[in-house]
Amino acid sequence: MSNHLSWIDILAMGGTTGCAFISKDDVKGAPIVGWLAAQNNTIFVARQRRGEVSGQIDAVRDALAAHQPIALFPEGTTGDGKALLPFKPALFSVLLPPPRAILIQPVVIDYGDAAQLVAWADGESGIANARRILGARGRRTLTLHFLEPFDPGDHPDRKALSAESRARIEAALAGEM
Repeated sequence: MSNHLSWIDILAMGGTTGCAFISKDDVKGAPIVGWLAAQNNTIFVARQRRGEVSGQIDAVRDALAAHQPIALFPEGTTGDGKALLPFKPALFSVLLPPPRAILIQPVVIDYGDAAQLVAWADGESGIANARRILGARGRRTLTLHFLEPFDPGDHPDRKALSAESRARIEAALAGEM
């Protein structure tokens, strides 16, 4: 579970951990990006079609049962890097009961002073965001802070699990790491 600012997050998390991702299904049709996402075992979900949630949860459970590490950006969109958006608890239900002995690994993606540069601006296309980031002069540091993992089975429901994940990431963003 991680905060989410930019497409760079996916490169950093995937490259560091080897995880697959849960992504909104419109990414699947994006030129080049959709193909790359599919190569990484991305699980595509249709957020606007609530009737398909159970099938999507089954796909995530199957991947977890097969020991595929999966990253979820529970805000459901990109934020500004300073404050967390509300977490969407629907897919947390995949972890209750846990499909096997697993832990949740909260991660804070930290761009430091570059957060404003990297974060997607309202209405900005992916191409415009990439051009803006790649066209900026200078070097930037991206740090992945791996917080203390915890057992999802210690929480009574998906909302409590979502709240616990969010509280840990929010505390770390507030400098309590």
